[in-house]
Amino acid sequence: MTGTIKWFDDKKGFGFIKPDESSEDVFLHRSALHSDENRDMYSGDRITFLVQEREKGPAAQDVKLIKNEIKLPQFKTKTKQNKRESIKSDKKFVDLGLTSELLHAVRDEGYEEPTPIQAQAIPYILKGRDLLGCAQTGTGKTAAFALPTLQSIAKQKDKQHHIRILIVAPTRELAIQINNSFNNYGRYTGLRTTVIYGGVGQNPQVKQLRKGVDIVVATPGRLLDLMRQGYVKLGHVKVLILDEGDRMLDMGFIHDIRKIIKQTPKKGRQTLLFSATIPKGVKKLAKSILTNPVEINISPEKPTLDIIKQYVFLISKNKKQALLQELLADKKVSKALVFTRTKRKANRVVKRLQKRGVRAQPIHGNKSQNARQRALKKFRTGKIRVLVATDVASRGLDVEDISHVIQYDLPDVPETYLHRIGRTARAGAGGTALAFCEGSQRQKLKEIENVIQMRVNLIKDPWNAI
Repeated sequence: MTGTIKWFDDKKGFGFIKPDESSEDVFLHRSALHSDENRDMYSGDRITFLVQEREKGPAAQDVKLIKNEIKLPQFKTKTKQNKRESIKSDKKFVDLGLTSELLHAVRDEGYEEPTPIQAQAIPYILKGRDLLGCAQTGTGKTAAFALPTLQSIAKQKDKQHHIRILIVAPTRELAIQINNSFNNYGRYTGLRTTVIYGGVGQNPQVKQLRKGVDIVVATPGRLLDLMRQGYVKLGHVKVLILDEGDRMLDMGFIHDIRKIIKQTPKKGRQTLLFSATIPKGVKKLAKSILTNPVEINISPEKPTLDIIKQYVFLISKNKKQALLQELLADKKVSKALVFTRTKRKANRVVKRLQKRGVRAQPIHGNKSQNARQRALKKFRTGKIRVLVATDVASRGLDVEDISHVIQYDLPDVPETYLHRIGRTARAGAGGTALAFCEGSQRQKLKEIENVIQMRVNLIKDPWNAI
């Protein structure tokens, strides 16, 4: 017999079937699902089943899902590119006026040609100019401010190692990434770098600060906390860098940022503000803290997204998990970053994926910093194939070879869509971005398309039964 699942309560594990050949609904229990089936049941699913008459009414047995052909894009295995192949400039690092120590470190990292943001920003920063830089994630903007500022303070040795460069970033992951970059690029300079952020004990961070450091990378909350306790003094700061300015405003850090800036020297301070987008709030902040700045816009109002293949599935809410599992069944999805709106949903998605044998872990704000770092390490090394994240990871998550970004939930802020898909196609490599759109979210999709100024490939009714 054939029929359609009328409704099914996943938590309680039962529901009812509307048979094609009868008007009487048939009781359905999870235990009746055929052992070969490997996905959850949802209302609207077409099934075949046997009927067993019971005292309370007919009940289904030996239930099998009728698998309609799912209309998925044909994924191609991503060819490995040189890390900077598609975002070259016409200059070389040796043309930018960097010292031999920094050029040595750059060669150690395997780079020969600067990206556009690096080629344009480094000369101005070396001249001491304030700067407002706009560049998409993955374009090399960390090196654009790390290399010239390292050079500027390396010329003037400070035996007491006062804090002379302060970098403020919105998330722990981004702060850690920036700190790693400064350590790598500054390995031959003799300068000391440390990173401070919340979510972990402060004692190891205080210990490093007491030894004396030239460069501090920090998140706003922990930085202010250590400033109040007297462990961080900003009176010798020569260069102040605010990275991901738009994200910091989105996260409500504007008042913290102003408190931090107030404690740095106003006279003789070079200030650099970098952001993936330049909304009105960022412009207002720039006007208040930058002096006669140079403006560099590598990603203007129309983002450069040609190298990312984008698809949006029009899908009902209760079938998202099943669609995600179908997508991940394709082995060409080698390393997938999945975004959900809430922490609870991230945990639930991971639990269901693990139940199906998919190597997945969640990363979000409720996880300790150590747990988040362990999950990231497993993702980088391939021990897990899927990382399910809230937007805490949409900035600063520096993982190479992410083949697919999947947005389980569309973001509330259209610009966040751009930040999320920037996790694939890092430094110019190709990638695929997929998103799930519920029927009631078509307006959100239009807003996203307005931001990226292009139409996204829409796949309607992937199971012919939504």
